[in-house]
Amino acid sequence: MTNTLQDRPTLDGVRVLSLALNLPGPAALMRCRQMGAHCTKLEAPPPPNAKSADPMGAYNPQAYAVMHEGVEIVQADLKSAEGQATLQALLAQTDVLITSFRPAASARLGVDWASLQPHHPRLSLVEIVGASGERADEPGHDLTYMAEAGLVTGLDLPPTLFADMAGSVMASEAVLQALLRRAASGRGVRIEVTLSGAAHYLALPHSWGLTQRNGTVGGAHAGYRVYACADGRVAVAALEPHFAQRLCQAVGVPGADTPQAALALMFRSATHHAVAEYFAGQTRAELDRLAAGQDIPLHTLAPEEGSE
Repeated sequence: MTNTLQDRPTLDGVRVLSLALNLPGPAALMRCRQMGAHCTKLEAPPPPNAKSADPMGAYNPQAYAVMHEGVEIVQADLKSAEGQATLQALLAQTDVLITSFRPAASARLGVDWASLQPHHPRLSLVEIVGASGERADEPGHDLTYMAEAGLVTGLDLPPTLFADMAGSVMASEAVLQALLRRAASGRGVRIEVTLSGAAHYLALPHSWGLTQRNGTVGGAHAGYRVYACADGRVAVAALEPHFAQRLCQAVGVPGADTPQAALALMFRSATHHAVAEYFAGQTRAELDRLAAGQDIPLHTLAPEEGSE
């Protein structure tokens, strides 16, 4: 019988230990668990009347519960000799350690690479930090890294924690990289993941001009926008020429005789106006039927909260 990922998860038999708090580290640990790793989280003893020393446990217990489902939680104070003994016992059976301390704190707690590597040569370290180099000890969070990358507009907060979540994906990717490199050399490696780097990675399409106002997916293409409809909104993504042609035909834009002709029409103001006017007169149900019947990529949405 051929083995599949369902038969044998990618990280089956791998032991991952995390000391990371808040979102990026726990989310990375969640991904490792989903890939089959045995995951352990070492936390400090919780303060009075709290269930966890991880701030996420107070910010959003639901998020904490989801990210730590199936994770073994061990409590130990790393500032104490007993806590350090617990840590060392766990490290002795760990393949990859994930941390999210600033470098100065990692050194104080003895979980920096210089302290770990001599005693645990096969252990790999994935360090999630805000920024690299001279900025490594600067304070920061998702919002500041997103702002630095040019992804915060106006006074509205981004709809999700993009830098943190991208950092968690990069950290779980780093776990895989570390295991591959150890398989080749027999020794653990240190890999640094920066949240500022994750934010700048997400910002690449914007820096290339793709998502700027005059960019193809920033509003210049009439088939790749969000429009108002009769009872809500519609996100349409008729980006490729054949989708653009179907949209033009549905809307009644003349001249879309070929996919390439339709694509050229997508960048004209008259087409923007025609598409907007058409959608404004259609209900969400009608547009859902259009999408299914004409194979047009669109998704209807409820009205924006607070709109009439």
